[in-house]
Amino acid sequence: MEELVAKRYIKAMRESTDGSDFESMTEVFDALALSFKNDKFIQIVSSPDVSLEEKRDLLVDSVKNIKNQKIENFLSLLAENGRIDIIPAIAIEMKKELAREKNSFVGKVFSNGNITKKVIQDLGSGLGKKVGSTIMLEFIKSDYDGVKVEVDDLGIEINFSKNRLNSQMIDHILKAI
Repeated sequence: MEELVAKRYIKAMRESTDGSDFESMTEVFDALALSFKNDKFIQIVSSPDVSLEEKRDLLVDSVKNIKNQKIENFLSLLAENGRIDIIPAIAIEMKKELAREKNSFVGKVFSNGNITKKVIQDLGSGLGKKVGSTIMLEFIKSDYDGVKVEVDDLGIEINFSKNRLNSQMIDHILKAI
């Protein structure tokens, strides 16, 4: 539900800003979304004892040094409509929108073994050529027995499991016999 509301706000914001302005707004909202990981901040923002004006002032004061009237107005609008809690969803959707515009996406590589940076870069560039985009991959060590590549924004998931490969080889050998 939050992402649908966030998309409407972003659509309106996107129509009223240019590329560089939207990019700076994305950075601001990404930083604001990090504030929602702080328990004290969440208590203040969700407290019924704190007025909407005080919540608005808190948000606007946190971005005063940026001196962007559109951001201040947007934060005021969110506060007035009681939508402060969707700021993290707005940040996520703004990053997705920016990635689509730049045709540059971020993905993850999961494996229980170590993979060199060169291999990860080669995977990203090869996958990027296939889909016609720029893809940057980051390695995440996990308990996955094999290699799994995910690029959520493009809906891509590729995996090579050692167990599945072994079972397929056994099946193939058994069929050949």
